[in-house]
Amino acid sequence: MAETTKTAKLSFDGKDYDLPMMSPTAGPDVVDIRKLYGQADIFTYDPGFTSTASCESTITFIDGDKGELLHRGYPIDQLAEKSHFLEVCYLLLYGELPSAEQLEDFEGRVTKHTMLHEQMQYFFRGFRRDAHPMATMVGVVGAMSAFYHDSTDIADPWQREVASIRLIAKMPTIAAWAYKYSIGQPFVYPRNDLDYAANFLHMCFAVPAETYEVNPIVARAMDRIFTLHADHEQNASTSTVRLASSSGANPFACIAAGIACLWGPAHGGANQAALEMLREIGSPNRIPEFIERAKDKNDPFRLMGFGHRVYKNFDPRAKVMKQSADEVLDLLGIENNPTLQVAKQLEEIAVKDDYFIEKKLYPNVDFYSGIILDAIGFPTSMFTPIFAVARTVGWISQWKEMIADPAMKIGRPRQLYVGATRRDYVDVEDR
Repeated sequence: MAETTKTAKLSFDGKDYDLPMMSPTAGPDVVDIRKLYGQADIFTYDPGFTSTASCESTITFIDGDKGELLHRGYPIDQLAEKSHFLEVCYLLLYGELPSAEQLEDFEGRVTKHTMLHEQMQYFFRGFRRDAHPMATMVGVVGAMSAFYHDSTDIADPWQREVASIRLIAKMPTIAAWAYKYSIGQPFVYPRNDLDYAANFLHMCFAVPAETYEVNPIVARAMDRIFTLHADHEQNASTSTVRLASSSGANPFACIAAGIACLWGPAHGGANQAALEMLREIGSPNRIPEFIERAKDKNDPFRLMGFGHRVYKNFDPRAKVMKQSADEVLDLLGIENNPTLQVAKQLEEIAVKDDYFIEKKLYPNVDFYSGIILDAIGFPTSMFTPIFAVARTVGWISQWKEMIADPAMKIGRPRQLYVGATRRDYVDVEDR
């Protein structure tokens, strides 16, 4: 619970109002305006809620100026370097790093829940053959409440726990099956002998006709992509999950709402946009042309995958992701792939260019993750579904935290109304 140590004074219409100020453990102080409407009959105006704290949270902290991202206090670069995705899932869900016994138990529970209800296959087959995987995921995850009735009561802590494990475990299967369905290949069932990332890759790329061996370097890169996207504080999709859950909706409906929000190109499509830009450039000899275009204020072209809305210095996830990108590209080779050649040379030029250094436009996590996913063999249509797989644990952690918060209220943003004032109805023959 944040401490209230001082007050802010608001003068309005000849009256003064003292507003409590709350001090977090990290980040700027917050003015508590919960009683402002009742006392002064005024609202605050904050489009996008970019200056408004909607909740208290102990899960993730971001300092954009420092380029810092902490999960339960642990820096993301340390977690990505030394940990793995399911251990980070445990940390996000329960607040502490697990012991060896706790981690083994948690991994076992996730592994045993990776299969989908067999009847859900028919749900997949109800979509058009060319359905986008994200459309399929929104529908299938929302439909989980029709298949798993024993974990929809949000008032029951055990049902919340079961729903959490089920969503984390089944999301890779749902994403992989959505992909398989979109390319006309048979579904591949999960395997209990593979870890989380390797199992996902196997379900995406294996076929019944031959054995598919998951390369450990590729699996490690996939695990890092999951880890680096696990949670990112109160972003648009996380806020959507919280808003949906504030009404008491079941967890599957709330996560489906988060997936739908993530699908927006301004949110989950950044790595796809970065890769499409690389393809637009086409060859390394055109890079100088596009660098100059990026510097031209009158040219709408922007270098995607550089800089970040939140991080004003550097993206702390990018360093680790670059390491994985280098490992994967070295493994798979880039000699015959012009897109990856462009990516490597663009990175080398941009990080040395004074313009980009001055404006702190460093390659971000989306630049490198798009390169990795393309090199592995994923089409751009799968980039956002993979993001959704990773972010599921963040959504669930935020959902569980909100349910347990005694201060929780149903979300009800206010508005600045600028429409017509009261007027009387006129009969149609008199208009």
